[in-house]
Amino acid sequence: MCKIKIIQGDITKLSADAIVNAANSALLGGGGVDGAIHRAAGSGLLDECRTLGGCEAGQAKITKGYNLSAKYVIHTVGPVYRGGTQREPDLLYSCYYNSLKLAVQNNVKTIAFPCISTGVYRYPFDDACKIALRAINDFLCENASIDEVLLVCFSDTDCKRYNEISRQANT
Repeated sequence: MCKIKIIQGDITKLSADAIVNAANSALLGGGGVDGAIHRAAGSGLLDECRTLGGCEAGQAKITKGYNLSAKYVIHTVGPVYRGGTQREPDLLYSCYYNSLKLAVQNNVKTIAFPCISTGVYRYPFDDACKIALRAINDFLCENASIDEVLLVCFSDTDCKRYNEISRQANT
């Protein structure tokens, strides 16, 4: 877990090689993190996203960062939570894992993730954090080319809770 840091902040302001967008399947912007990233990146991001043909839940696609400090935006579509019986845990795990695979394919060394699916997609926060940590740890155990993974929480409350969950996972 030494390569993983949980921080509070605005993901659009980070200078990581790549930031991850918790996108909708159209990849054409929306609310929350998705809208914030599209606004900060500028119209070039939307133009490039229009060429990608959308994205399925659990998958990931990459674009340039445009007006962001990050060189790349990796777009992933988290599952809408429906009680956990519609493969939601597997799909959420795949969001993190597939984003990291795409990062390695593009020589990304530092990557920042928001909390995927915990907003309007209603994934229970604690469960989502545990899945994220497991997926990232599993990937890092198999691939050492990523130097740092930032888990970025918008609120201080979420950041504190994410850190508690991380500590519990390591005990």
